[in-house]
This record gives sequence, structure tokens and C-alpha cells, in this order.
Amino acid sequence: MRHLSSFPHILLRLAALVFALALSGMPAVAQETVEPAGPTIEIGNAVTADAEIRIRIQKIFREIDGLGQVGISVSSGVVTLNGQVEEAVLAQKAEDLVSRVAGVVAIENELTEQTAVTERLKPVIGRFETRMQQTLDYLPLVLVAGLVWVLIGLFGWFVTTRKQPWDWLTPNAFIADLLRQTVWLAFVMFGALMALDILGATAVLGTILGAVGIIGLAIGFAVKDTVENYIASILLSVRQPFQPRDFIALEGMQGFVIRLTSRATILMDIDGNHIRIPNATVFKANIVNYSRNPERRFSFELGVDADSQLHDALGICRQTLDSLDFVLKNPEPGVWIEKVGDSNVVIGVSGWINQTETDYVKARSEAIRTVKTALETAGFALPEPIYRLRFDTAGAAPVMTELEHLSGSKPPATAKPDQAAADSMTPPATPVTNTGVDEAVLKKVDEERQQEPGTDLLSTGAEDELGARPNP
Repeated sequence: MRHLSSFPHILLRLAALVFALALSGMPAVAQETVEPAGPTIEIGNAVTADAEIRIRIQKIFREIDGLGQVGISVSSGVVTLNGQVEEAVLAQKAEDLVSRVAGVVAIENELTEQTAVTERLKPVIGRFETRMQQTLDYLPLVLVAGLVWVLIGLFGWFVTTRKQPWDWLTPNAFIADLLRQTVWLAFVMFGALMALDILGATAVLGTILGAVGIIGLAIGFAVKDTVENYIASILLSVRQPFQPRDFIALEGMQGFVIRLTSRATILMDIDGNHIRIPNATVFKANIVNYSRNPERRFSFELGVDADSQLHDALGICRQTLDSLDFVLKNPEPGVWIEKVGDSNVVIGVSGWINQTETDYVKARSEAIRTVKTALETAGFALPEPIYRLRFDTAGAAPVMTELEHLSGSKPPATAKPDQAAADSMTPPATPVTNTGVDEAVLKKVDEERQQEPGTDLLSTGAEDELGARPNP
């Protein structure tokens, strides 16, 4: 019976033990659920007192420049900051640090920014002194990096200023010079990369290249015409569409080629005037090169009376051209009837000359003079245009008006040229006018070329775009 009476006491003790164990586990669960998500600065004790919070914040502020003089007061977990700081960023930094201290319920930030000039300049002067010290520490390394850059650049300059292998790679002087500049620029960029690698600032190179690319794009849009002319000069120097001293027609202008520069093509007209044409215009224009083929054809027209023996007139024109020394026998001269006008018949005459020995303008002028003289000597009239006014009246004979008389509508009858006389007539053998090449303008062209011999992109005797070489 004794054992049965003690059984309830045992149950009570077991229930008390279970209850005690349950109570001991509850605080641990509550602490786990309210643990802050972000990192906190622990103060060492689970229960925080205001004094401990203030002491902890003071210790933290003493380790940070600019926060050592900040006033701190704590009441029921509410921290009040007062005083002055040198910069507004320090006030925000102080508030961020206090918010991370355990036990802080709220923060009253009453910090103000320092307005005294001397106090405001202190952090600036401090940063300046720090950077000056860093610069002095880096100065030897900077000198080494600069020396490496200079040495690599000088080596690139030495390589690119040699004549070989650049002249061997391309016979065009302008393209060779452009290749030299490109290679030298590559050496300079490689030297800059090595210098930045020594300084440990290779990441800066990407920023620099990006900035240079943007600046280059902006400059490219600003000087679009200049860039276009420069690219056209490269293409023209490769194509070689003309040679120095060539007589060309371009964009309605004619002249002798002086030189091709990196921006413009310079001509000299027959009056000795300079003509400067942008290379972009030259590259896109239709170019007529009169000097590439030494043989050139001239032509003109003369009108004879409608009643003339046209066969005899054509024969006289042909014989006269054959007698001129400057007219080539092959290709042969040409004579034809161009058209029948209102009061005359127009005869077309043409001949070929060698431009290297004969001036085109002089030859054409002399041919016109000699053929006209031969026709007039043979009795062929070269009438002017005739206009007639006729008034018909009933039963009256037509009356010649004063206008008909003045205009020569009824000129005196002229004897038609006799066939035998025409056959026996000898055309003038030697022209009086000198038809040699006019060297005055060409001498001026040569003088202009000698003044700036290194600026011409044309290669004398080089192959043109069709693979042919100009005649000497």
C-alpha cells in the first residue's frame, strides 16, 4: 500500500520536470525569430544598457577621422547625435554606423555641417597632402614607365624612317609613307600599353581608347570633307589617272597637271593661273586626258557658195592639209560635206597632229588659215548668211529692196573656178605661223613642281589603273 500511495508523487515530479524543460526552451526559440537580417555590431552582453551603447559608439567614432568630436547621448535606446562635422557625408556615415549597433531603437541626427573656412579646408588639404605623397612615392615608377614608352617609340621611329622594306612593299611613295605612319603609331600604342602595365593601370587603356574613339568619331563628322579628300588622294595615288604635265579637262576646267597633294589636285591653265580642285571631286569626275595619247585630232568647218563645184573644193582642202608639215600622214586627214545651209555648203575638215611636237591651238589655227586662203585663191567664195525680203505686188515686177542690196543677196557674178586651173593650183607649201609646242606654260609647271618636290603623290612613269605606262 505504501508503494501505491507514492505513485502520485512520482507523477507530479515528472510533470514538473517536463514543464521546466519546456520553459527553458522557449527563450531560445524567441531569440531565433527576432534575430536581425543585417549584420550588427555586438556589445558583448545580451541585455544592453544606454551607457554601454554610448561607450560603444564613442569608441567607434574615435577610430574614424572627422567623427571624434561628435556628441552622443542615449536614452531608452534612442541615440541623439549633435555637434558639427566637416562634410555632410560624415553626418550620413555617423548615422549609418549607429544604426548597426545592437540595442539602438531610433536615431536623432542633429549634426550640422561646419561653415568655418579653415575647418572646411582641412579635409581638402589633407587629401591633397595624401595625394602628393602618393605621387612622390609613384614618381620613380612613373619615370621608368615613361622611359620604356619613349624607347619603344624611338625604336618604331628608327624602323619606319628607313627606306626599306617600305619602298619594296609598295612603289607608291604616298602609300609607303602612310604605311610607315601606321606602323609607327602601332609602336607608340604598344609602348603606352607597356607603360600602363608597369604602373598597374592597364584597365585605364580601355577607357582611353573608348574616349579616343568617341572623340575621333566626332572629329570625323566635323571634318568629313577633309577625310573624304584624304581617302580620295590615296585612291588617286594608287590609280594614277594622270601624270605631271598632262593636259586634262576636269569639271569644265582645262589645264596642265602640277601635282596631286593629300587634299587637292593642282592644275595650271593655258593662261598660267592655278586651279585647285578637291580630290573627292577629282575622284568622282569624268577626266579627259589629252596628253595620254600623243596623237590628237583637230577639226573645223568652212562654208562655200552653194553654186560651187564641191568636188573641187574638197580636193583643194585635202591637198592643202597634205602639204602642211605638222599634219600627220597616218592617220590621214579627212574632208567631207557637213551640211547644206540656206546660202552655203558647209565643209568639214580634220587632221591629226603629234602633241609632243605641235601645239594643238596653233596647228588648228594655221590649218584654218591655209585652207581658207587656198579656197579663196582658187576662186571659191565663202559667203556670209544672206536674208532676202521680197514684196509681191499685182502686175508689178519685183523690186530689189535696200536690204537686199546691203546684204549682198545679188552679188556680182563670179567666174566659176576652172577645173584645169584648180588642178594646176599649188597650195601653200610652208605655213608662216610657228606651230611648235608652247613651252611657256610647261616651264611654269616645272618651276612649280620644283618648289615643293616632296608633296606630289604622282609617280612619274608609274603604271596607271589599266596597267599601262604613259608615253615618255
